[in-house]
Amino acid sequence: MSQRQEAGAPGPAIVLIDPQLGENIGMVARAMLNCGLGDLRLVRPRDGWPSRQAESAASGAGDILARARLFETTGEAVADLHRLYAMTARPRGLTKPLASPRQVAAEIHAGAGAGRAAGVLLGPERSGLTNDDVALADVLVRVPLNPAFTSLNLAQAVLVLGYEWFLAGDAPGAAAAAKPTGGERPATKAELMGFFVRLEAALDQAGFLLPVEKRPTMVRNLRTLFARGSPSEQEMRTLHGIVSALTARRKP
Repeated sequence: MSQRQEAGAPGPAIVLIDPQLGENIGMVARAMLNCGLGDLRLVRPRDGWPSRQAESAASGAGDILARARLFETTGEAVADLHRLYAMTARPRGLTKPLASPRQVAAEIHAGAGAGRAAGVLLGPERSGLTNDDVALADVLVRVPLNPAFTSLNLAQAVLVLGYEWFLAGDAPGAAAAAKPTGGERPATKAELMGFFVRLEAALDQAGFLLPVEKRPTMVRNLRTLFARGSPSEQEMRTLHGIVSALTARRKP
C-alpha cells in the first residue's frame, strides 16, 4: 500500500441502489477493503439492514458494513458529492461521457486533489440502474470486456474499479491536480438537484414540459444538459438568478 493511501487518500463512495441480497453487499464490502475504500452507502436494500448474510459474506470486512449509511433515495445518498459515476453495461439514450475504470480512477484521484468528492452508482443485481439514476451521473463507466458477455456482479464491478483506483494512487502526479480556477467550489449534487427542482417547477408553470407523457424524458435530458458542465457554486447562483428573473417577469 502506498504512503498516500496509508494516509487516507479519499476514495469514491460506493453507492448501491436497491441491492437485493445481503450476501452481495457483504462481498462488495470485502472488495472495497481489498482496495482501500471505506465509504459504503445503501439505498433501500431489499432485505433490510443490518443483515446477517452481509456480515457473513464480508469475511473480515465487517468494519465497512458497520460504517455503511442507509438512505431512502439516490438523491439523498449522493447529496454531498461533486462528481458522480454510473457503472452500467447497457446502452443508454442519454448523452454522457463514457470512460473505463482506469480513466475514472485517474480522474477521481485528480478530483480529490481539487477538493471534489466522488461517488460510484451501482444498480440492483437483476435490472441495473434506472435511467433516472443514470441521469444524476456525470460519466458512465463501462468495463472493456468480451462484447458477447459483459455482465458483472456487484462485487466484481466494485473490485475492478477499486483496483484501478488503488493502482492510480501510485501513478506519478496522481495527487497533483490543479485547484479550481478562481478558488470556486464545485457544486454538490444537492445544490444541482435543488436547481433542477426549481427550474422544472418554473417550466411546468410556463407549460414547457408538455405533453405530460413526454415530461420524464424531457426532464432527464434537461438534467443531463446542465450536469454535463459540472457547474461551480457561483455558477449555480447565476442559474438561480436567471430563473428568478424569468419567473418574476411573468408575475402581474
